[in-house]
Amino acid sequence: MSSDVLLEEFEVLESIYPTELTKISDTEIRIEVEPEDIQEGQESVKLILNVKYTSGYPDTLPELTAEPLEGEMEEEELVDLLNGLKTLGGENVGMAMTFTLVSHLREHLAELVRSRAEKVRKLAAENERLELEAEEAKTRGTPVTRESFLTWKVKFDKEMAAKRAKEQEEKLRNLTPKEREEHKKLQGRLTGKQIFERSRDWAEDESLEEGGISVDVTQYERVHQGEEENEGDRVYFSDSD
Repeated sequence: MSSDVLLEEFEVLESIYPTELTKISDTEIRIEVEPEDIQEGQESVKLILNVKYTSGYPDTLPELTAEPLEGEMEEEELVDLLNGLKTLGGENVGMAMTFTLVSHLREHLAELVRSRAEKVRKLAAENERLELEAEEAKTRGTPVTRESFLTWKVKFDKEMAAKRAKEQEEKLRNLTPKEREEHKKLQGRLTGKQIFERSRDWAEDESLEEGGISVDVTQYERVHQGEEENEGDRVYFSDSD
């Protein structure tokens, strides 16, 4: 490695990076690298690029390492960045390449920052969409179909039957043996409402058997009663008179 070539490159780098570059030795430097064209509100990321020049430089690649200075960097991200630098360095063998490597690193750091910001934006948009759908589902409710109603009805009837059985059990538990017997007898009797409903059902069944003609039995009874009352008011004449 020609010292003159390296000294000349150091002078150029120091003029470009007056505050970012630190000379460690005659063959080693470190440069603070941050993304180019960083936008307001985007995550800040800054790396330190360590460059150790080999004896064969610029015909051989320098030794490159990187470490985070600001912001978080995953190990996989650092490895990808360094692999990109080594690939680019291989394309520039024989020429002073440090400035090219730093420019490449700044560009790819900017891409990394933009990619992270896009992921955050998409995640926020997806969360907003899910929250909106959940809110709409609350106001819209669940559409009721015949199948869903029947399923609900079966479940509801079972729950109500279980509830009535439990209430009946609790009620019987508080009765004396004699009161339980009386209660069972009363349970076996039909209420007035039940008798009326059964009579109505029988009347409907008879009307259907007669060809669908509805007969009002009460009207018939009132007419028949009226005829019997009129029988008492009639005058009969005998032929013998």
